Amino acid sequence: MAKKRQKKQQQNFRPFIKWFWIVFAIGILSVVLIFQLASWGAFGEMPTFERLENPETNLATEFISADGETLGKLYLDDNRTWVDYETLPQNIVDALVATEDARYYDHSGIDARGFARALAYLGSKGGASTISQQLARQLFVGVRSRNLFEAVTQKIKEWVIATRLERNYTKEEIIAMYLNIYDFNYNADGIRSAARIYFGKEPTELKTEESAVLVGMLKNSSLYNPIRREELVFNRRNTVLGQMAKYGYISEKEKDSLQSLEMKINFNPESHREGLATYFRMYMQRWLNRWVEDNPKPDGEKYNIYLDGLKVYTTVDSRMQKNAEEAVQEHMKNLQAEFFNQNTPERNPTTPFLDISKGAVDTIMRNAMKRSARWRHLKREGLSDKDIEATFHKRAEMTVFDWNSDSYEKDTIMTPLDSIRYYKTFLRTAMMSMEPQTGHVKAWVGGIDYKHFQYDNVIQGARQAGSLFKPFVYAAAIDQLRYSPCYTLPDNQYSIEPGKHGNMEAWTPKNADGKYSGEDMTLKNALANSVNTITAQLIDRVGPGAVVSIAKSMGITKEIPEVPSIALGTPDVSVYEMVGAFGTFANQGVYVKPVMVTRIEDRNGTVLYEYTPETKDVLSKDVAYAVVNLLQGVTEAGSGGRLRHTYGVNNTVYKEVVTGYPYKLYNPIAGKTGTTQNQSDGWFMGMVPNLVTGVWVGGEERSIHFNRLAYGQGAAMALPIWALYMKKNYANEELGVSQDAFEEPEDLSINVDCSKQKEEEDIDTDDDLDDLDF
Repeated sequence: MAKKRQKKQQQNFRPFIKWFWIVFAIGILSVVLIFQLASWGAFGEMPTFERLENPETNLATEFISADGETLGKLYLDDNRTWVDYETLPQNIVDALVATEDARYYDHSGIDARGFARALAYLGSKGGASTISQQLARQLFVGVRSRNLFEAVTQKIKEWVIATRLERNYTKEEIIAMYLNIYDFNYNADGIRSAARIYFGKEPTELKTEESAVLVGMLKNSSLYNPIRREELVFNRRNTVLGQMAKYGYISEKEKDSLQSLEMKINFNPESHREGLATYFRMYMQRWLNRWVEDNPKPDGEKYNIYLDGLKVYTTVDSRMQKNAEEAVQEHMKNLQAEFFNQNTPERNPTTPFLDISKGAVDTIMRNAMKRSARWRHLKREGLSDKDIEATFHKRAEMTVFDWNSDSYEKDTIMTPLDSIRYYKTFLRTAMMSMEPQTGHVKAWVGGIDYKHFQYDNVIQGARQAGSLFKPFVYAAAIDQLRYSPCYTLPDNQYSIEPGKHGNMEAWTPKNADGKYSGEDMTLKNALANSVNTITAQLIDRVGPGAVVSIAKSMGITKEIPEVPSIALGTPDVSVYEMVGAFGTFANQGVYVKPVMVTRIEDRNGTVLYEYTPETKDVLSKDVAYAVVNLLQGVTEAGSGGRLRHTYGVNNTVYKEVVTGYPYKLYNPIAGKTGTTQNQSDGWFMGMVPNLVTGVWVGGEERSIHFNRLAYGQGAAMALPIWALYMKKNYANEELGVSQDAFEEPEDLSINVDCSKQKEEEDIDTDDDLDDLDF
């Protein structure tokens, strides 16, 4: 009886069992069909195998310094630099797996247990998206749709793509891809940019608690924003640390210790207008634009300097660049304060312009207005000149440059025309430093602040050289006439008659102090004190053509008229070319064209470009060494003497304006100051055996200058920047900046020892006039 009842119950359940398996089979087949339909593109385009093998990820071009640091990047939307898995810190990998996908190493793209849990609890106990699915969404699917049907199809596509990714990549590669493509906000695209922007570090340097902050942001970087929502991010960080302890990546003791730590964010925003070497980076952008025109890809397409992930290895040393920028800031802030003091409206009604009429000022301002970006923009919109000009007289809120603010910016209200005049009150500068033997440019500062002054005075600007041009005259005389630094000429007023050397009228230059000793003077002493009468005699003897020829051979490309007045520095020259030219003297007569890039690689490390040095033999070793010896006299007892001596220390020019004085640099230094008429331009060129550095300081307009030579000469305006820069370099022995003597050629045929010269004069270094330079 019991057996019959049992048999009857089994027969009654048989239909249910049958239907269960039918439904189960249909479910399985449906899932397979849905996945197959998704893979065929029924729910939208799916990535091809080729795209899976090569995901389209925009990579920024990276400028890398000679010492291996990132100087900056070029990008449009994605500030991304790829980081391989091997260079990721283990703590960030552990934090990612513990927080986002604890069974990551056990599934093949879809976590069945996680999906069942999410389905059962409707997501209240966590989602089911694996790291592979999240990568799939980031790469190919996009933002989750609010439409339910579209959201479901997106999820199905994520599953399909995730399984394909798992077949094509290793687990490590998937983690690396995910961390490299995620947008952490503030131009922090990918883990490398995020580490640099939020902590000022490379990923390998991240501590566990710092990695936890970045992993916590993966949930929603806009919501978990460490700059705007510090407490929320702090709590999220501790949640990540808790997950790491839960899954055994750190101990409970470590978790408690790390969770108690303060969250320290070191925010370093990266943009094209901020950071280290901004002027240099913008020059490199222009250089790259020219390079890609002449160097296409193998398929004929042009490289995209914003998206193709080029690595540009530069010659700039980040440590020396930092020293250069600090030296510029320290001195220019000081010098500007004195300029403001001398150019108050009460002292100078036409400030910042000096010694020009009101009509001339109006012309300068009107021209500046018409050259402005505002004028060009409104002109494109179709406004008339009258209507455009009217907008320049309307007051508006704006942020302007200010030396005395912490960020060098202040908010104010003024008219656009007033802002143009305001910016013209600031003195400008340029500085470039180069290794003469290789031509490698080590530092490049094109102005005082790129964000507000974007004109690059290193290479875009060209100003009169003043006495900085005299060494070319002396070099021609030594080369052609075999004069030595000990050769003497009389310090008498000298005139070159009309019709000679292309002169229309007689040319009779004056000395800086208007005095003439009438005594014989060595070339070394004459150059040290920038005596114009001696330079005039030299150019008369060798002819302007010989001087121009030497200057051109040393890389000066600007037009130089073959007239005697070039001897006193009337030609316009750039800092870039003058540093290259003076490098010829330090490099034993061989000109090496300045080099900024050593090689370029694509995103895969393939070398696309390697530089070839451009050199030219210009002077013999003997002649070059003789000129260096002359230039050493400038810093030993001439206009560059303040590098060594401490005379005049009580003078306000030195104490309040000449930053860092006294410098007490006693190693061999060759140098030359330069000052143009009315103190419009101040120059200093300084050389040690393995480093040549040029500095220029002046106003945007030639009518913007100091009213006293004591402040407006090159020794006061430009030399202090060089001195501060070199002291900072010498403080870091790793830089290897030489303090040795210049190498003397074997069998030197030119006498450079004037110690027995009877006519040699003692230079009175206590007399301010002897320290002035035209």
